[in-house]
Amino acid sequence: MSTDSTLRFGAQTDEVTSFLRIVNLVRNGEATTRPEIGRATGLGRGVVAQRVDQAIRLGFLEDAEFGPSSGGRAPRTLRFRADQGRIVVCALGVLHIRVGIAALDGDILDQAHRRWEIARGPEETLDAAMALIDEVLARAGEDRPLWSVVVGLPGPVDFETGRPVAPPIMPGWDGFPVRERFEDRFDAPVWVDNDSNLLALSERARRRADHADLIFCKVGSGIGAGLLSQGRLHRGANGAAGDIGHVPVAGARVQCRCGKVGCLEAVAGGWALVRDAKQAIAEGTTTQLSAVLDQDGTLSPEDIARAAKDGDALAISLVQASGRVVGEAIAGLVNMFNPAVIVVGGALASASEVYLAEIRRRVYEVSHPLATRDLQILLSMNDQREPLRGGAELAREQLFEVTFPRWFAAGRPSREGVPVG
Repeated sequence: MSTDSTLRFGAQTDEVTSFLRIVNLVRNGEATTRPEIGRATGLGRGVVAQRVDQAIRLGFLEDAEFGPSSGGRAPRTLRFRADQGRIVVCALGVLHIRVGIAALDGDILDQAHRRWEIARGPEETLDAAMALIDEVLARAGEDRPLWSVVVGLPGPVDFETGRPVAPPIMPGWDGFPVRERFEDRFDAPVWVDNDSNLLALSERARRRADHADLIFCKVGSGIGAGLLSQGRLHRGANGAAGDIGHVPVAGARVQCRCGKVGCLEAVAGGWALVRDAKQAIAEGTTTQLSAVLDQDGTLSPEDIARAAKDGDALAISLVQASGRVVGEAIAGLVNMFNPAVIVVGGALASASEVYLAEIRRRVYEVSHPLATRDLQILLSMNDQREPLRGGAELAREQLFEVTFPRWFAAGRPSREGVPVG
């Protein structure tokens, strides 16, 4: 891409502002022809033509097919050039690593997954993640420049510094320079966020709900929530917003992995259900989970969810008990946050209506009637690509809505040209 001297790149001038808006109108599909851009922006035909030509020369837009005619000559549509760069997303979970490559329009082009325990520490985990990314890039044969990397972590993150903040179940990760590790390896702008936030952004994109008040509640091995207010993530002052897994449950005395007693995760998280299932089996309870334990030597939250769907009595009772307690925690968020939509995802949510029914019942019992009057409580699509889509959505938001004025003149972002802190 080449620079264009007709725009005064040194400041956020009216020319620059209109240029950036036009690129984003086309990128988001809000206006795809020059007449539509004129109506959306109020700019004259000549100014629109000039800005569009500049965007084409810089490589952000290109002419596409002709649109429908309204009586005169059919207008040519414009298309955002999503093929100019790539986004890498690395979604780390408590028990897995998932990576993917996305185009600039958010389309996931390829992905890979491996089981991994994040408790093995940051050095070993990030080495494994980067090796997996290298595999995917090599398999795809990518020769397009890398525009951004997004990393999701299963714990609180200081978004400004890209570092974990006292993550309860990630020993050795507190304050670790995750962003710097990825910047040094891939020489691209890097954003690091909580994994539940990525899932909330995935739901926003899937629903095309740019102004949604939405909570995504992830119930897997651990429990967390991503909060969207008018379509924007609410991260809190220290990145701890939505970390509901370690709020206390009234009357609970069980030890949590974080060292405290009575946390929500220790009562209703996936690892807690595995613990309770193993204890029940040891006490002689009849369940199909016994065969899984005998065969694999262990159980997973997914095993319990599958057994519940198959009608196993122990698994159903565990899932129902978890749903009731999680529903009560979500009810507190509903009363405070008043969302329009709650989406429940994660390994236990794959137990489908058994789990969702308990959450719904408890939320409607405990929450204020006004807060639940129009509330929807839904299951996620349980698509393994969701955190990758959410990561791509975060990158697109940061690149084109937050930092675009800082780097567009260069034609593509760079580590030096996009201060992400």
